[in-house]
Amino acid sequence: MARLTKKQKEVSTKIEKNKLYSLEEASALVKEVNITKFDASVDIAVRLGVDPRKANQMVRGVVSLPHGTGKDVKVLALVTPDKEAEAKAAGADFVGLDEYLEKIKSGWTDVDVIVTMPAVMGKLGPLGRVLGPRGLMPNPKSGTVTMEIGKAVSEVKAGKIDFKVDKYGIVHAAIGKVSFDADKIKENAQELIQTLIKMKPTAAKGTYVKSIYLSSTMSPGIAIDTKSVN
Repeated sequence: MARLTKKQKEVSTKIEKNKLYSLEEASALVKEVNITKFDASVDIAVRLGVDPRKANQMVRGVVSLPHGTGKDVKVLALVTPDKEAEAKAAGADFVGLDEYLEKIKSGWTDVDVIVTMPAVMGKLGPLGRVLGPRGLMPNPKSGTVTMEIGKAVSEVKAGKIDFKVDKYGIVHAAIGKVSFDADKIKENAQELIQTLIKMKPTAAKGTYVKSIYLSSTMSPGIAIDTKSVN
């Protein structure tokens, strides 16, 4: 078993074993227990009482975080020439079509989100093996396949994220940075949690939100009392 560093030991004493913290307490504590020298991400993990193997219990959607993610999201807009100006005006980092399709075929994926139009999706199909594993394939459900290119790019830049429950029934998402005020971390977390609660599948039985953990890069997770967020 790996030995804890002096800093890690110090941090571990700040988190009480078996204690469930309120979201407000956890949002403040996650800043205190950060041990990195850089502006670490704040991540949330929500375990849901669903069986993701069943289509009627899949939880997937988008949420606009009120304070953004704190990350400079790189957006590629794969659009026809008539939509290029709209994409650029909205702040897309890369705009074009055929030249970027060729780059992706060669393995280039140096972006965080791809926004495109319905008419272009047919060209993206063959690139699924490259984009799929990296979570970059545009999807109408996440708002990244649309004719409103400018709106889609602006929303992503402002902090709109998509999420999907994994095979273990857990939704993972980055909801900010440790440099954020505790209130902003709390409000971003609340927005995601409330969105998940609203999306509860009718087929899901028993306890829906089973556990919630808040953590920053390289820090231990802080258990949150699920009753404090319902």
